[in-house]
Amino acid sequence: MFKEFLERLGWMNIVLLLIVFSIIVVAEIRYLQGHILEAIFIGLWAPTILGFMNYLKYKK
Repeated sequence: MFKEFLERLGWMNIVLLLIVFSIIVVAEIRYLQGHILEAIFIGLWAPTILGFMNYLKYKK
């Protein structure tokens, strides 16, 4: 069941989702370290990447 889900999702999307997750984690760490503006800047990358994923998905 999980293998079918991964095959349906596609390997490129899995890689991009892992990158988005790591960006969110890095932004949270920077925020907790007190670098608030830097955390906000880094945190805005995640929705941008997800937006590009949607654009490329529906461009076909």
